Amino acid sequence: MNERITIDANICHGKPVIKGTRVLVANILSALGSGDSIEEILNDYPNITREDIFAAIKFGGQLSRFEELPYEEKVL
Repeated sequence: MNERITIDANICHGKPVIKGTRVLVANILSALGSGDSIEEILNDYPNITREDIFAAIKFGGQLSRFEELPYEEKVL
């Protein structure tokens, strides 16, 4: 696992968070996916660092290698 990410059943229902916070990795990845800049995320979550955001990206990448994610193809 990552030294900046933690999973604890007693914190945010066991979802991955930035260590020492209740900031969900999923929220960071979602914000990036929606087009938010790193600076915007840092403003929204002042208790995390740029390195925490990079750790969340790395964690998401690692997780996607091991988890089968639901995908539904849409035909236009």
